Amino acid sequence: MKPSRLVLAAVLAATVPGLGALPVAVAAAPPATKTAALPSDSVYQLTLPLTDQHGRTADWRRHRGQPQLVSMFYTSCQYICPLIVDSGKAIEHELTPAQQQRLGILLISMDPARDDPAALNSVAVKRKLDPKRWSLASPPPGDVRTVAGVLGVRYRQLADGEFNHTSALVLLDAEGRVLARTEQMGSRPDPEFVAAVRRATSP
Repeated sequence: MKPSRLVLAAVLAATVPGLGALPVAVAAAPPATKTAALPSDSVYQLTLPLTDQHGRTADWRRHRGQPQLVSMFYTSCQYICPLIVDSGKAIEHELTPAQQQRLGILLISMDPARDDPAALNSVAVKRKLDPKRWSLASPPPGDVRTVAGVLGVRYRQLADGEFNHTSALVLLDAEGRVLARTEQMGSRPDPEFVAAVRRATSP
């Protein structure tokens, strides 16, 4: 379940503009600050502004420092996307309270044209998602394809505005490196994936 870091670096090089001929860490690194440099295989090498269910806009690097479960969804989806939420909640239930506090869950919309903060918040409220741990957010329309490529999510918009898409949960460590991935959705989570989440959220 753990993807090759060389493969992830290649995906970043292919999907982040300007990276093709340069090392990922050099070409995509944020401006120098007091913060330690990101690992070259971190998904946070990609600059990605997200607007969440509270209307706050910030780069997804704000989640750095805490392991994250990340997936892509859209709010008007009636079948697969509710199962993605079910999967995140089921994994939460497998963790101790302390482990739950160390884990963030980030759902990124593939339909930013319709998924404004009100639509995102409606899902968060309806599904009783703890805003301290769950962030539902939309990227700029031009960034959807890029983040989907980095996360290994395939999608296609249909004529009626709905989407065909793969469903996956991706576990990132505190530095944005992919630790594990599962496409097993629903209330019975993948035991191997749960074990990886437990390891990532244990002291």
